Amino acid sequence: MKILVVNAGSSSVKYQLIDTDTEKAIAKGMVSRIGMSGSVLSHKPFDRNEVKISAEILDHIQAIEYIVSILLSPNHGVIKDRSEIQAVGHRVVHGGEKFKESVLITPELMLELRNLIELAPLHNPHNIRGINACEKTLPGLPQVAVFDTAFHHGMPPYAYIYGIPYVLYKRYGIRRYGFHGTSHKFVSDRASAMLKKPLSELKVITAHLGNGASITAVDRGVSVDTSMGFTPLE
Repeated sequence: MKILVVNAGSSSVKYQLIDTDTEKAIAKGMVSRIGMSGSVLSHKPFDRNEVKISAEILDHIQAIEYIVSILLSPNHGVIKDRSEIQAVGHRVVHGGEKFKESVLITPELMLELRNLIELAPLHNPHNIRGINACEKTLPGLPQVAVFDTAFHHGMPPYAYIYGIPYVLYKRYGIRRYGFHGTSHKFVSDRASAMLKKPLSELKVITAHLGNGASITAVDRGVSVDTSMGFTPLE
């Protein structure tokens, strides 16, 4: 089975095509400067050199179309027909308090995502655009939302409740949510494998270091505290 994994930002779309049989990325890349001059598609098949294609890419729909086209390209592609793509996975930054795991995207879910925009106004709108673009370019495929916040749902109330009037939490959802959850889960799983010790017996501190950075206390596979709260400012 081949799954297209998408991370849609404000002016970029990162992607990987994963073959679940081999658990390898058979192609990966990024469309950058969407809606701006000098848009570029960078594409790297697993067995060939990276290629860069300059184009006028005005929106996320065109970006996804370019991605699918280059995956099908006789020279640079890794599949022969778009039907080989059997599902799409989306990184979605904020799942609020409701979404504790990855979920199948439905019209009802899209309404919930729009309601969460006020908690992640710089990220969730672009994640939604990526979902809509894939629906238009690859209609009928199952799409799944994978939330950055989901891994942190194990935090106890004393870790996620702030020392502010409780009504602000109940009314506006102001609490510690935690982010980079997919990264922290992966790193804790890798630590378990490298140490040859079951995750159920480990207490570790994981670090996500990238354009954003955070650390998380993971107690036997469960996030119990993290440095990112309601926003990254902490």
